[in-house]
Amino acid sequence: MSKNLSFLSYRQGVQKNLFERMVDAADRNGAAETPETVRALGADSLFGDAVTLGAVSSYDFLKKENANKKIFLCNGSACLCAGTQKKLHADAARVFSEEEIGHICCLGRCHEGGAFQFKGSNYSGLNDASLQELLTTGKGDSTDRYAVVSHLQSAQLTAPFPGLESYYAPLRALLQKGDRDAFAAELKVAGLRGRGGAGFPLHLKWQSCREAKGDVKYIVCNADEGDPGAYIDKYLMEQQPHSVLLGMMVAGWFAGAEAGVLYIRAEYPDSVRIIADAIKELEAAGLLGKNICGSGWNFILKPVKGAGAYICGEETALLSSLEGQRPEVRTRPPFPTQEGLFRRPTIVNNVETFSNLHAILTQGGAAFAKLGTAASTGPKLLSLDSHFVRPGIYEVAMGTPLRTVVELAGGFKTKIKAIQVGGPLGGMLPVDKIDSLTVDFESFKQAGFLLGHAGVVSIPEEFPMIEYLQHLFQFTSDESCGKCFPCRLGSTRGAELLAKANSDPTYKIDQELLNDLLETMEQTSLCALGGGVPLPIKNALMYFKEELQGYFQKAGK
Repeated sequence: MSKNLSFLSYRQGVQKNLFERMVDAADRNGAAETPETVRALGADSLFGDAVTLGAVSSYDFLKKENANKKIFLCNGSACLCAGTQKKLHADAARVFSEEEIGHICCLGRCHEGGAFQFKGSNYSGLNDASLQELLTTGKGDSTDRYAVVSHLQSAQLTAPFPGLESYYAPLRALLQKGDRDAFAAELKVAGLRGRGGAGFPLHLKWQSCREAKGDVKYIVCNADEGDPGAYIDKYLMEQQPHSVLLGMMVAGWFAGAEAGVLYIRAEYPDSVRIIADAIKELEAAGLLGKNICGSGWNFILKPVKGAGAYICGEETALLSSLEGQRPEVRTRPPFPTQEGLFRRPTIVNNVETFSNLHAILTQGGAAFAKLGTAASTGPKLLSLDSHFVRPGIYEVAMGTPLRTVVELAGGFKTKIKAIQVGGPLGGMLPVDKIDSLTVDFESFKQAGFLLGHAGVVSIPEEFPMIEYLQHLFQFTSDESCGKCFPCRLGSTRGAELLAKANSDPTYKIDQELLNDLLETMEQTSLCALGGGVPLPIKNALMYFKEELQGYFQKAGK
């Protein structure tokens, strides 16, 4: 069935895609989950009403229960650990009824806490007077401020933008040369690995799509950066947008694609606007469209605003979403490079991955590979939360000691017992592990952790670990696409177990039962959401055993 729906969706193409029409309907009417809207969308696309309703009901911002919300408060891990949201909720409740207050995860304001979305703009860190003025008059400062620091001799991902002509000169040269085989060799030598978390070698993915049969191919930028604690992609889209767009154009030329789509989270309204403006700049400069730079190659870029579904950070769920289907994970193989968007060969990479292409074009693959380690090359961005003295974006070479990053940020301003790196599926590191780790895939994996996207959430000493683990299970339950039982049911049962143990002093968790649940989720979930959340739970059970032992049955009972 899903393949047939993909082919139906293809008839209307990227420019008139069904998902975008769903989002537009919600923007106009407050929700897309109404009988009239569902019927109209289904008739237009030849999808049945049940299929269309199944899709729109999957997204926070398309659901009818959110239609009348006036303010959305962030409930992500970073804001939770910042301890700001209870007071924020109380302050909002003085102006709005409970029915008008919604929740959202995550706004990428992890460097400040107190984050919320109001009238389509994001805010954080407001004092009482500023918050009151904003909520009553609608006037306020939504400027996003955080440190941006490069530890490299010559900044790459954080370098100042020199202007269109200069920045796109290497792309013009590449198009004039037109040697895809030579560029394939440069990509292989560069050794760039995907920055979305999995660390898959980029040259293998791109070559697979290039060699795939098919006259129509696509490039998709996964800009649905939903990991609480991560705002790396947000920084790049808002302050370095052309680094992302150039990388997508290089991918399009290399694979023989003529269209690229940026799927950007609705939680990042500034990113949506800035990327759209940057695309218009390229179109005005003749760098997008027909016969670019006289090369005979045609290419367009299209931004698409998401609708509030963390699972769309998983590449196959994102592709289903773009097609107007329910955002569910697809089984693999086939991989997206063979059957991706509309079941056509597709390259899917995240924002930071595409942003590295400019350095490879300008320096060459060998020079790029000299930065970092043999297995993890190039620069890496990290985003640090509000518990650091100078929270913000930090650019370091792969292989840099994690302790160096902490020192660059001035250390912690509060007492911290652990950090979670890589989002809700990332490893849970006790602070004493910071000195033994380096910022690369191998170091974290060998130590039993995960670098992932490299967003950092700090857990204060006084924050109960049992509550944080319950939060991770609940997050997974809320965000599961529901396709596979281990993720959908396992995360719910896990949250229930921990919630009961935390609220009822007479109830103790059966350790063997929890271990079985974690193993089942880890080994049988379809994607990294259900399969990944056991890692931080296991880390916590190992390193915070003393704190947690009171919630578990004693051996032999």
